Amino acid sequence: MAERFDTYHAAIGWLTRSTDYERMRRVRYNADTFSLDRVARLAAAVGNPERRFRSVHVAGTKGKGSTAAMIEAILRGHGLRTGLFTSPHLVDLRERVQIDRRWIGEDAMRCALGQVADARDSRLQDESPTFFELLTAAAFLCFAGAQVDVAVVEVGLGGRLDSTNIIVPKVSVITRVSIDHVHQLGPDLAGIAREKAGIIKAGVPLVLAPQTPEAEAAIDQAARDADTPVIRLGNDVRVEWRKDFQAARPASRVTVHTPRAAYDDLLIPLAGRVQGTNAACAIAAAEAVLGNRVDVGRVRNALAALDWPGRMQVFPGQPTVILDGAHNAESLRHLLVAAAEYYPNRRTVIVFACAADKDIDGMVRVLADDEVPVVFTRTDNPRAADPAELADVLRSAGGTVLGAWADPVEALRSSRDSAGPQGVVVVCGSLYLVGAVLECPDRFRLLVRE
Repeated sequence: MAERFDTYHAAIGWLTRSTDYERMRRVRYNADTFSLDRVARLAAAVGNPERRFRSVHVAGTKGKGSTAAMIEAILRGHGLRTGLFTSPHLVDLRERVQIDRRWIGEDAMRCALGQVADARDSRLQDESPTFFELLTAAAFLCFAGAQVDVAVVEVGLGGRLDSTNIIVPKVSVITRVSIDHVHQLGPDLAGIAREKAGIIKAGVPLVLAPQTPEAEAAIDQAARDADTPVIRLGNDVRVEWRKDFQAARPASRVTVHTPRAAYDDLLIPLAGRVQGTNAACAIAAAEAVLGNRVDVGRVRNALAALDWPGRMQVFPGQPTVILDGAHNAESLRHLLVAAAEYYPNRRTVIVFACAADKDIDGMVRVLADDEVPVVFTRTDNPRAADPAELADVLRSAGGTVLGAWADPVEALRSSRDSAGPQGVVVVCGSLYLVGAVLECPDRFRLLVRE
């Protein structure tokens, strides 16, 4: 059979013409819109690649991307060939599909998307798989083709209806659950937790981060119904965290004790208390995969070498510019606390953008309570909230608005001038905003003093 696509860009063009809920302002969340049956039929049409490798499944609201990256690093550090599937990407779509922490090659992605396109046209003629469903099938084909030993798979949205939920993993992980994607998952924390708990499989162990009582009750019920053993942080796994700096950049020192081993004084080049929880989840999950093969020294080396952009990432120059994808009220609150811990007594200015379907009222309350001045902007995503409207919401909440700019470059220029050379600028609210800075660093680097 002839190759479906002549070039990688032709394949990506075909993919991006599919229904993309990541770029829609309002999406109905139900079993028709997000159909596991549809993605299961698509996977079957390309030979069920998800059955040809072991996997780890990671859901949650806060920290699931960092946790997935840590799990992958630990498993790779033990000599396993790894796949990593995450979303969204910051700069290039191939970031979402990695093998041994390298972006998937253009040719491999082109071939995988060609197989998916042929399968859709021949076997799913009356159905229209979404962008994420097509990409999930292509990612699993890439992992199977590369003969990975294990793939670490991050849930895209929710859990129960997410297209990644066709896998049967060796271990599942649910990180901290909080309010997010309110138009899809709703404003009720117990209901959101039930959606996240939809990844639980019968008999597959679950690593569970500390939760609010209502979220924990919902997840516990799902685990009991599935007869699933639960590995709990704070009970089965204990963690201690303290701040550190690595090469003058914020980092973490973490100690984790599991029933199997003690992991003392681990250096993790990611900042914030939440990274202690993420590391503990990652170690517990890796232990479930590796068993007696787990080696404390290999864990230490793997985490010390971790690179995960967009999480309290420091942009070079003065003033200090921090890039972080915090995009719900809880993660934003933790980010502001972390910024104050690492950079005390420094004037801080926020550059903020978010999607219109996020918990805007909750995030604005955090900004108002912190009494930090804010410059609003937007990304080019169609779901982006209008910066002038965000500014009005913050004013109504009693917060301080420094400005509202459609262009993120102008927003950063304004915030830099307000912070002064010894201040701190925190860019947050959206991974798409972080990606805009990282995609065109020269545009933004002109705004900071070397």
